[in-house]
Amino acid sequence: MNGKKVLFVSSELVPYLPENPVSLMSYEAPRMVNSNGGQIRIFMPRYGNINERRHQLHEVIRLSGMNLVINDMDMPLIIKVASIPKERIQVYFIDNDEYFKRKATFADADGNLFPDNDERAIFFAKGVVETVKKLNWSPDIIHVHGWMASMVPLYLRKYYADEPLFSESKIVTSVYGKDFEGELDSAMIDKIAFDGIDKEEISSLAHPEYNNLLKVAVDHSDAVILAAEDLSDDLKSHIDNLSVPVLPYVSLQEAEEAYINFYNTEVLK
Repeated sequence: MNGKKVLFVSSELVPYLPENPVSLMSYEAPRMVNSNGGQIRIFMPRYGNINERRHQLHEVIRLSGMNLVINDMDMPLIIKVASIPKERIQVYFIDNDEYFKRKATFADADGNLFPDNDERAIFFAKGVVETVKKLNWSPDIIHVHGWMASMVPLYLRKYYADEPLFSESKIVTSVYGKDFEGELDSAMIDKIAFDGIDKEEISSLAHPEYNNLLKVAVDHSDAVILAAEDLSDDLKSHIDNLSVPVLPYVSLQEAEEAYINFYNTEVLK
C-alpha cells in the first residue's frame, strides 16, 4: 500500500462511539492501511452524543462555511477534526446543527428512527465529497462502511461524475448485518432525484429499508467486502449477481492480510 491514498467514510467509529462491527472495523481498516504504508483520511458524522471536549474536536474554519442544498434547502456544512492519539490518525467530522446536534446517532430514546435520517445520509455524502475537494486530495480507494454512508458511492458516480479529483478512484463498500428495522422517509427517492439523479438508478429506494440502501451502495461500487456472516439471502443474492470483485467474510484476526491483498490485487489492478 506504499503511498496509496485511501479515503474511509463511515457511519460510526471507535473510540468516538461504542464498539460494534461497523465502528470497530472502521477503526481497524484504516489502521491496517496506515501500518502498511498507505495514506489515509477518515470521515464520519459528528453526532451530538460524541463528547467534543474529551476527544478534543475542533472546527476547521477554512473547510467550514459552505452551504449544501438538501431537498431545496440550504444547510450549512461544519467540519471538525480530531486525532486518535495512539495511532496518530486524524478524523474529519461532518457536522450541521439541524442534522447532528441531537444527543443520539440514528434513533430517539424509544428506538424510533429519526425522520430525517434520509436527509442526514444525503448531507453526509455531499459533505464528505465537498470537503475532500477542498482538501484537493485524490484518493486511490474510497472505502465505505455503514448505512449512513451508503449514499456516498451513488453521489460519487452520478452527482459528482464529472469531478476530475475522483476520476481514477475505486469505490469499495463493506456490507454489514442489518442495522435497523423499518424504512427511512418514503420521500427519500424524490429528494435524491432533486439532485438530478434518475429515479430508475435508485428504484429500490422507493422502499428505503436497510437492504435497499446497501443495494444502491454496492450497485455503484467497484468492489464489495462482506463484513458480516449474517447477511440476508436477498442482499447476498444481489451481491452475487454483481460483476465486481467480492471479498468473502473473514475474521478480524485474518482481516489485515485479506484486506490489503484485496486492495492490491482486486481493487487497484
